[in-house]
Amino acid sequence: MSKVAFITGASRGIGRETALAFARAGYDLAISARTLEEGETHAHALTDAEGRPLAGSLASTAAAVRALGREVLVLRMDLLDEASVRGAAAAVLAHYGQVNVLVNNAIYQGSDLNLPFMALGGETLQRVFQGYVMAPVVLTQCLLPAMIARGGGTVINFTSGAGESDPPVAAGKGGWGYAYGAGKAAVSRLSGVLAAEFGEQGIRAFTINPGVVTTEALRATIGDKGVLAMRKGVAPPEVPAAVMCWLATQPEADRFQRRTVQAQAFALEHGVVPDWRNA
Repeated sequence: MSKVAFITGASRGIGRETALAFARAGYDLAISARTLEEGETHAHALTDAEGRPLAGSLASTAAAVRALGREVLVLRMDLLDEASVRGAAAAVLAHYGQVNVLVNNAIYQGSDLNLPFMALGGETLQRVFQGYVMAPVVLTQCLLPAMIARGGGTVINFTSGAGESDPPVAAGKGGWGYAYGAGKAAVSRLSGVLAAEFGEQGIRAFTINPGVVTTEALRATIGDKGVLAMRKGVAPPEVPAAVMCWLATQPEADRFQRRTVQAQAFALEHGVVPDWRNA
């Protein structure tokens, strides 16, 4: 039986490329997001400069996975709806009977995420709590028993510099706001707890910081000119995707638990992908 990787937020960007990386490594896939088909609109979703939904969908990711010869289960899942999260976990286990790798990639990206402190309201904080704390915890709790029953598995969680340091400037002037920083700080603590509590039962857990990545969401936030201005400070989404696949598949990756893996530096240091900076 093929191993199974469950990638959340797989309609575009890092999630899509992670799904393809695991498919190339021989995994069957379960992928989730809110956007099933191109052009769908959703509350609290990013849009392009013309106000249109960002390109990307679960359907297009699934087609690319199938073109690689792997099976894929497509799940519409809303991080802000706990029943949706639990339903997705149940559907994956019902279909495959196992999950070997869980990548908690999906995040809440509403326009209120980086509001200045005095503009921050309870509704925003509740959405951040549901999307950054509850959703990955609930999904992991739902899947851990099946992982342990089969001898173990791997959980990968995403953080960012906002979760581990102070903003360089104020929100509204290029820095991040409290809601986003708090959400990522919570994510930063999850993998270490999993490794400490379930490591002896075969669970491996990693925290990864992808750095600045040239995704559709980044372009929607700062524009193509902003991406270009960053030059070598960014990486394509294939880089963190390759690092995650390496962590999940290599036995020597165990020693990189209980710390934050800086994806771009890690990829270069360990030769996970060719140097993309001068490509």
